[in-house]
Amino acid sequence: MREQFEDTRLAFSDRSDRELKKAYWLFRLVGSPWLVRTGSVLLRTALWLRLPVSWALKPTIFSHFCGGEDIPSCQGTIDRLGRSGIRTILDYSAEGKKDDADFDGTAAQVMATIRKAVEDPHIPYAVFKPTGMARFGLLEKMQSGKPLSGSEGAERDRLLERVHGICRLAAETGVPVMVDAEESWIQGAVDRLVEELMFAYNRRSPLVFTTLQMYRHDRLQYLREVVERCREQRVYAAFKLVRGAYMEKERIRAGELGLPSPIYPDKVGTDRAFDEATRICLDNHRNVAVCIGTHNEKSCDLAVLAMKERGIPPGHPHVSFAQLLGMSDHISYPLASAGYNVCKYVPYGPVRTVVPYLVRRAEENTSVAGQTSRELDLIRREIRRRRSREA
Repeated sequence: MREQFEDTRLAFSDRSDRELKKAYWLFRLVGSPWLVRTGSVLLRTALWLRLPVSWALKPTIFSHFCGGEDIPSCQGTIDRLGRSGIRTILDYSAEGKKDDADFDGTAAQVMATIRKAVEDPHIPYAVFKPTGMARFGLLEKMQSGKPLSGSEGAERDRLLERVHGICRLAAETGVPVMVDAEESWIQGAVDRLVEELMFAYNRRSPLVFTTLQMYRHDRLQYLREVVERCREQRVYAAFKLVRGAYMEKERIRAGELGLPSPIYPDKVGTDRAFDEATRICLDNHRNVAVCIGTHNEKSCDLAVLAMKERGIPPGHPHVSFAQLLGMSDHISYPLASAGYNVCKYVPYGPVRTVVPYLVRRAEENTSVAGQTSRELDLIRREIRRRRSREA
C-alpha cells in the first residue's frame, strides 16, 4: 500500500481548492509549538472567563477536525466520507466533566449515536471516554484500592448504570461500542471495568472494545492476558490499538513522583509494540476483533501485509482501520478504495464543550515527530498538482 499512500489525488479527491488551502494554513499553525502552547493557554483562559470563542474556532480548526455541534449537523460529513467507502465513528467529545448532569448528558449522547448507527450503514461503532461518564478523581480512587466513601460508592454505582445502559442498547441493536483509554493512573480502573463489560456482552459477537495505548511498555503483556482470559470465558476479545495520547503528561508525572516512566523511552519501542499487538490480534482474528487506530503509514502497510499472509480478506468484519477526521486522508482513502474497513473518528459537540479535545489534539500533533510536516507536504503536493493540471 505504500505507493497508494503517496496518491494525493485520491487522498484529497473530495476536497475543494479552498478547503485544501485552509487545511494548509491550519497545519502550519498547529505545527508551531510556540503557537500551540500560547493558543492553548489563551483558550483555556477564555473558557474559564466564559469569553466567546465560537466565532474564531467554528470556521477554522473546529470545522476541519469536527463534524458539527450535534448529530444532525454531522450528516454532511457522514455522507461525504461514505461516498468514498469510509465510515464514521461519531465521538461526542466531552472531557473532564465534573457533575452527574454532564455525565448523564454524555451517556445520552452516546446512546443517541448508537440509535443513529442503526439507521445509517455508514456508522459502524459508537464510542465513549470514561472521564465523560465519571469524575477523574473517582476513577483515581477506584484504581488506588482505597475504600470508597458512601457518596463515592453511589457515584461508582451511577457510573456502572451509565455504561451498562450503553452496552445493553449496543447489545439490543448490534452496534459495537469502543471505550477510549485514559492516563495510566486511572487506566487500571478502566481496564477492570471494560473487562467486566466484555465478559458480560461479548458472548455472541465482539461488542465492547477496550483501547490499548501501545506506548505503555506493559500493554503487550496485558493484551496477551486479556486474549487468554476471554478465551477462558468463551467470549470475544476486542481491541482498539493506538500509540497513545498523553506522552508528555505521563513523563512529567513520573518524574515529579520519582516513578519509572510507564511509557517506552523512544518511538522505536512504541512502534515495535504497536505492530506486534497488531500481529497478535490478527493471529487470533477468529475470536479477536481489532481496530487499528493509527496515522502511521508503515504500521498500516505492515497490517495489510499481515492480513494477506494470514489469508484475511480486506473486508473481514473483525479488522478495521481508523484515523481522525481531518488527518491522514492519504491513508484512509487508499485503504477504503482497496476494500478495507476504514473509519474516521468524527468528534462533535458544542464548540465550548469540544475545546479541551481540540487543545489536546493540537498538543499531541506538536509532540508527534513528523506528523504535521507530513500533512503539509502532501497538501502542498496536491495544490501543485492541481495548479499544473490547470496550466
